[in-house]
Amino acid sequence: MITAARRPALLCALAASAAALLPAAPAHAAAPPAPALRFGACPDSVPDPPAPDRVECGELSVPLDRSHPEGRRIDIAVSRVPASGTPDERRGVLLVNPGGPGGSGLPYAVTKRARLPESVRRAYDVIGFDPRGTGRSAPADCGPMGGLFDAPGQDPVPKDPAAERGYLDSLRRTADDCATGVGAALPHLSTTETARDMDAIRAALGERKIGYLGVSYGTYLGAAYAAQFPHRTGRMVLDSVVGPEDWYDFDLRQSRALLRQRDTFFRWTAAHEKRFGLGGSAAAVRAAYQRTRDGLADRPVDGFGAAEFDRTVYRALGRTERWAGLADGIRMYLRNGTVAPLRPADPFGGAASRTYEAANRTVKCADGPGPTPARVTADIRRIRRLDPQPVLTGMEASVCAYWHHRPAHRTALGSPAAPPVLLIASEHDPVTPIAGARGLQRRLPGSRLVTLHHDYSHGVFASRGNGCVDGTAAAYLVHGAVPAADVHCAGPGLPTP
Repeated sequence: MITAARRPALLCALAASAAALLPAAPAHAAAPPAPALRFGACPDSVPDPPAPDRVECGELSVPLDRSHPEGRRIDIAVSRVPASGTPDERRGVLLVNPGGPGGSGLPYAVTKRARLPESVRRAYDVIGFDPRGTGRSAPADCGPMGGLFDAPGQDPVPKDPAAERGYLDSLRRTADDCATGVGAALPHLSTTETARDMDAIRAALGERKIGYLGVSYGTYLGAAYAAQFPHRTGRMVLDSVVGPEDWYDFDLRQSRALLRQRDTFFRWTAAHEKRFGLGGSAAAVRAAYQRTRDGLADRPVDGFGAAEFDRTVYRALGRTERWAGLADGIRMYLRNGTVAPLRPADPFGGAASRTYEAANRTVKCADGPGPTPARVTADIRRIRRLDPQPVLTGMEASVCAYWHHRPAHRTALGSPAAPPVLLIASEHDPVTPIAGARGLQRRLPGSRLVTLHHDYSHGVFASRGNGCVDGTAAAYLVHGAVPAADVHCAGPGLPTP
């Protein structure tokens, strides 16, 4: 238990002073860059970094199916922001991934790099890429996805047998739509294949090893790379860790964590009754929340109904800085029926969202076995016994119950042959609960876990502004300083609105 803000800082200092040193990747490439990856101008989706830094983009051709390398090929979109330091400061390349599965990583070389400590920016060429099936890398297309983009959408929480049958039917139709749209690529848009694409990027850049920073799903991808290529794994930071379990089991764990987080949100909102006006007790705030959801389920407003409300709640619960906006949105709806504060800035049915959702399901179902339809129904009933109004938006792997491709193997994660990895977790992150980090740590002997205590948000390193976390990660990436033990940092607690 962390009892004072000074204790984690002391632990950080002690860990750094007793750290082992992880060898650096060679400052210069062992061989000239392969001609298959040439850099030039970037698409408009990639922002320009502040001068004098620059970003450049290219495409790398890889086989869709590596068991048939002479067959169809796809292009992987890659971006690079060169290191800003001297040649002596350079540590190699740092591949970055923002999460998903389904997230575009091409702009992330710029957007994430801008928040990294200066010492890391000086040491590494930061490499972004769109994983296969996302962004500009053979984007997946699942068409209507069983009505997922209808507005208003089907209520995602079935509450009686008829609704359960409708829920399962929507999963079946989604699987059918993905089989039609993705076609023969269905088995090959997987995390295992994306990790192999990462190694192809490494080879094209002429590097013996790669550094890596993955957030959320990016941690799962990094662990898959370490499993396949442990001796080509350099310094690896895995932030907000997806644990080593089947995607469906992960989704279930997340759904329970979201219930705990929402209860915390109710208590926090009640503690600031004068600011939000939703009641002075958690029960009163919950009642206001339920009136909002029930009202939108019965009478959607301009296409914004129960499914859209749940997506807004899902997103807001993951970062505490979004809680005030959610509470304000509930108050505004109850006062005058408007949903403008609850509606996302980008439409859910837009092109980027459609690609994300298609790639998300395709990757999850390619990574391992899915549940049976009977288990999906039983688990929804079980969650509803915990709370009659759960948030099931993140239960994407339920569709794998009807998937047309049944993978023969689970994704391999972690390796005892990999070098020590730095894992980072927020104590109360509901999106990737901390148990996942502890589970993956057991697959990566010698690795260290940095915990941000008294924190409730998803995404920590170069995100929460915590000096203990950022300093530990920077020392690891730049100097190879592996903490002597797990590190405990004091977090900010809940925000003041």
